[in-house]
Amino acid sequence: MQIDLNCDMGESFGAYRLGDDAALMPLITSANIACGFHAGDPLVMEQTVHLAARHGVAVGAHPVYPDLQGFGRRSMDLAPEEVEAITLYQVAALAGFAHAAGVELVHVKAHGALYNQAAADRRLADAVARAVRRFSPSLILVGLAGSKLIAAAEEAGLRAASEAFPDRAYQPDGSLMPRRLPGAVLEDVEQVAAHAVELAREGICVGETRIAVDTLCLHGDHPHAAQNARALREALAAAGVEVRGLAG
Repeated sequence: MQIDLNCDMGESFGAYRLGDDAALMPLITSANIACGFHAGDPLVMEQTVHLAARHGVAVGAHPVYPDLQGFGRRSMDLAPEEVEAITLYQVAALAGFAHAAGVELVHVKAHGALYNQAAADRRLADAVARAVRRFSPSLILVGLAGSKLIAAAEEAGLRAASEAFPDRAYQPDGSLMPRRLPGAVLEDVEQVAAHAVELAREGICVGETRIAVDTLCLHGDHPHAAQNARALREALAAAGVEVRGLAG
């Protein structure tokens, strides 16, 4: 039994610092690197790619709506062709830094509102999948397990990676509980680690169906992100779950 550990990285911007990428990078296997639309800037993108390469962590693009002030978490009403174009733009930008660093771009994972809307709206899911395939059909598209984004990726001929969130509570339909609701975000480290083991071994429950999970997300902007990551890895190892990258 194996699982990938991914984390949103490179979310600093200019003089502003967010997350402890240096502490987290050795603990994960896939880095979703911000592409400048919600966080990150060219220098941060380059530095984060080099940090990932140094630790043998797979590099992925983390595209989103153009919403720097809202950190990409505000819903937007964009036409599918515009979503496709902004996704392709961001993937290509991050891929340029990866190429210059001599590493391969492995995956794409949307961020924030784009991720959530594409999980439920097939038109947006198809737009994201088309953009990824247009850049390279060998890329892995990461999406919420059981969502329309996974279906769109598979129909587009892409490899899809089903994702789950150890530090988030789920609703009966398999969607994430909105952050504004009490209990939506799990704060206790032991609870997060136990939830990670459950997700890795049993997947998520959508109605009466269990869906297997390929990758677990750790939020890099969580105040206890590094502590969560260490506890999570220890719990997975104790449960006999191997932590391994998606490409491996």
